Amino acid sequence: MNCLIVRAHPLEENLTRRFSDFASNRLEAAGHEVSLVDLYAEDFDPRLTAAERASYYADRYDRSGMERHIAALGAAEMLVLAFPTWWFGPPAIMKGWLDRVMAPGIAFDHGRDFGPIVPKLPGLKQVIAITTLGSPWWVDRLVLRRPVRRVLKTAVFGGCAPNARFTYLPFYQAETATDDRIARFEKRIARAIGS
Repeated sequence: MNCLIVRAHPLEENLTRRFSDFASNRLEAAGHEVSLVDLYAEDFDPRLTAAERASYYADRYDRSGMERHIAALGAAEMLVLAFPTWWFGPPAIMKGWLDRVMAPGIAFDHGRDFGPIVPKLPGLKQVIAITTLGSPWWVDRLVLRRPVRRVLKTAVFGGCAPNARFTYLPFYQAETATDDRIARFEKRIARAIGS
């Protein structure tokens, strides 16, 4: 499979990097092609440009400056998003990547009379979201009802790649991670990417 990993974390040493590197190594060992986009390392600009926004409902979306990211998404059969969850959402840089790459004419087409969007990512078979959270599991699940999972699974990929299997892998209480918990979580990643 052609696998795209999109990583977002500002620090060199962090669990997001460790988990995305683990996924990459497992995928490569299994013979898959892996491409990595490290948003902070490449100083990705998350801001939707005026030209992009102005062309959102035009005949053709302005792709200038985003061609490499758009091509990588279009070629991906598996997409792994690796990021921390901050204030129960992805970092701005990851949200900006979604805003600028999951765009009309690329990930979806507008529906007639602004009805439901038409998906355009039929080649995407699997999406895995690996995220770290400082909070305990019960705050994410019971209090806030997993907002990151709901938005990614239902709104973004449910609309743009409805046939893709979606897996949400949250690592809770990341600030107090132990080697044993990290090892168990890496086994979950291995199972998710191997299925």
